[in-house]
Amino acid sequence: MELKGKKINVLGDSITEGVGTSGPEHQYVNLLAAATGATVRNYGISGTRIARQTVPSTTPSFDGDYVARAKQMDKDADIVVVFGGTNDYGHGDAALGDDDSRDPYTFYGAMHLLCQELIANYPAGQIVFMTPLHRLEENRLVNEYGVRNQTNLAGYCAIIRHVCMTYGIPVLDLYATAGMNPTIPCNMENYLPDGLHPNDEGNRILADKLEKFLRAL
Repeated sequence: MELKGKKINVLGDSITEGVGTSGPEHQYVNLLAAATGATVRNYGISGTRIARQTVPSTTPSFDGDYVARAKQMDKDADIVVVFGGTNDYGHGDAALGDDDSRDPYTFYGAMHLLCQELIANYPAGQIVFMTPLHRLEENRLVNEYGVRNQTNLAGYCAIIRHVCMTYGIPVLDLYATAGMNPTIPCNMENYLPDGLHPNDEGNRILADKLEKFLRAL
């Protein structure tokens, strides 16, 4: 796919917002724009989750779930990129649900509703998802809010891949292919110094992976 002149919406969390970088010029969304000539619009908000929170968070901005926020994006995009799920694992309280769910308070249901919302809003557009990156403590039994995890981070990635397959939506599997895992000391030092957010070099890798993925579609 030719990217020059395209309008790209990126729906995401703190990584998309730019937490971990030293400045806007190092954020992967802006690196992608600079490399391709596309207009890349950043809809990243720290702490946000794909699924809706049952109990309000102590930080209200965290509760802007992706299904609701998808309705608020500009509708003239040629490409929509969705990057989320790590906060659902890290500090969400939504149940996983199952593949038949269409409940925004479950992760399966929210994924289905999000895909349907994006397909309806961008019928001629290209929609893609990216799975979460590896992070520290991705197999813990209890999350940051004291809620028992129903699966590990790999389980959330598997749900993202499965639901997207239902709708024929391509998935860039960063969990499997980004080459960044903070449990490996040199990876943590070079790319993910806080164990979650990519630094400037990590964002450069994200931008490069995403550019190549989109060009191949």
